[in-house]
Amino acid sequence: MAVDESKRTLLSYWWVLPVAGTAGAFAYMANYARRVTLDKHAPGPPNFQPGPRQAVAKLSELQGPYSFREFQYRKTPCLLMELPQPTPTGVTVGGRHFAAYSRLCTHLGCQVNPIADTELLALSYNYRAEHPMLGCPCHYSVFDPQRQGQSVFGKALFPLARVQLRAEGDTLYAQGLEPDPRTGQG
Repeated sequence: MAVDESKRTLLSYWWVLPVAGTAGAFAYMANYARRVTLDKHAPGPPNFQPGPRQAVAKLSELQGPYSFREFQYRKTPCLLMELPQPTPTGVTVGGRHFAAYSRLCTHLGCQVNPIADTELLALSYNYRAEHPMLGCPCHYSVFDPQRQGQSVFGKALFPLARVQLRAEGDTLYAQGLEPDPRTGQG
């Protein structure tokens, strides 16, 4: 009879396993939600590594806020954007504001793309914004070009590496690039 009693006692606690599994799943989901929305690293002071001066674009090639031009700098795919407001690491020419970022997502290195349609951003990336953003199509991280490329949603925790710009006449030049924020290497 002692064996039956121990079986009964064991079976009376069967509910612990599904409850513990459910609690664990909810804890994991809460931690993941916190990570993709709150654990973002803000862009720090510029850490440009000097490089060769390279012409990126003529001012006439950009046609207003959030227009962009893709380019390569030191074998890194980059993106130059005209912005409606100045950023601390951007450049202003004749009342127009420009900033440039590496296109390599700081999650796994996929190339980010400009997303001009905010409804597309909301539907595809699950992030609602008031202005165009940069989005990574691999894991749906979103970066804000107006906030120095800061990651605002998704798996990427670090901001995009910034490109140092200089304006001379009607031409914008790249002359430095920050190291990858994940590794600190260029």
